[in-house]
Amino acid sequence: MNRIGKYEIVRVLGTGSTSTVYLAVDPFNKQQVAIKLFDLKHLQDPKRAKINRKLLMTEASLAGKLSHPHIAKIQDAVMEGDINYVVMEYVEGCTLEQYADVDKLLPISTIAEIIYKCCKALEYAQHQGVIHRDIKPANILLQGETNIKISDFGAAVLQNNQNTTQVAGVGSPAYMSPEQVEELTLTHQTDIYSLGVVMYKLLCGKLPFDTGSNLSMIYHILNIDPPLPSAFRSEIPQEMDAIVRRAMEKDQSRRYQTWGEFADDLVVFFSHVAPNHTEIFDTEKFNTLRSLEFFKNFGDVELWEVLRVTVWRKVPESEKILRDGESGRDFFILAQGVVHVLKMGKSLGLLERGDCFGEMAHLAEHDCNRSSDVIAKSEVLLIEIDPDALTHATTGCRFQFADAFLHLLVKRLALANDRISHLLADKNQTGITI
Repeated sequence: MNRIGKYEIVRVLGTGSTSTVYLAVDPFNKQQVAIKLFDLKHLQDPKRAKINRKLLMTEASLAGKLSHPHIAKIQDAVMEGDINYVVMEYVEGCTLEQYADVDKLLPISTIAEIIYKCCKALEYAQHQGVIHRDIKPANILLQGETNIKISDFGAAVLQNNQNTTQVAGVGSPAYMSPEQVEELTLTHQTDIYSLGVVMYKLLCGKLPFDTGSNLSMIYHILNIDPPLPSAFRSEIPQEMDAIVRRAMEKDQSRRYQTWGEFADDLVVFFSHVAPNHTEIFDTEKFNTLRSLEFFKNFGDVELWEVLRVTVWRKVPESEKILRDGESGRDFFILAQGVVHVLKMGKSLGLLERGDCFGEMAHLAEHDCNRSSDVIAKSEVLLIEIDPDALTHATTGCRFQFADAFLHLLVKRLALANDRISHLLADKNQTGITI
């Protein structure tokens, strides 16, 4: 086979019981895509055919609807007679399945980072009315060290105000929540449970319930509490055990109620359990951005874009960050610490966490000379933005930057007007004519 529709086939990426996935090229934009082609020979059994067609329809209906940096995009879908396929974003890398083996376990901090990104992606999907329902290592793609993409939404529950679309009897038993194995009405908490099982498997290389049959596994899911992950990997801290345990609570009232709660506990893990690490994890960066005034109107998708186009660096106390008269266009946002702004050795003031500086060179749209010195008054954490890198961000992200700059300039003009008003008032009181 050389072609599927308009797409030129490169090679087979993998095969399953009802489909084959191909690497292909879109001839119009020359981008690589992954095409899942369904084999209708496996749809001859009426009951199974109905289920598989429903799964195909579910995945096809999401084409263009889930746009998040940690969700593999579904770009196109065709269902015409014997030709049934879904076109997806091609993610070069592997699934988490290979890191769920006891001999290939990832560092604990890396696992926490990956799970945090899954939380934020699935929170986004929930807000779009989508519950994945088949979260497992094989459906989470990994690029580089921690960049993930959640894939395979065929088993998803699609919700709206009028109805809920759900196919019973699908999913991977080892990762199913108690309510899913009982075929009860599902909420996003079923995905929270499943992600807890994924976390368990990544941490210790074992399933929480490793039984000889699905029937026995279902009994354990409903009735037995699994050993803590630290029972199999001694370096796992109790804080991580607690996160996994809460995600996998059988009682939904004791399980994480929201993705935000799950994600927040992972942030606390980084800040309290690993405070001395030198690397700045994406988990910490994202949480920092969310707390800064400059980024208050950015959505989660735009904030992940910010991480992609920024450089974060720690600057020691007394180091000069900008020099009066030097050329440059990069601008900076203070994530932590305090900087001193000086002109010809005279203090112009202090900038603190959340303040922006250097942006006038960016707004001028050409290299220009800096107008002051900026020196770290304490150790600071800087977010540095290269305007050229920002041009490669999404339109939504660039719009949010422009909006943030507008609010910043209005605020500074208001402060300047207040200062002038006070100055004029002081001069009038002393009888000085201007």
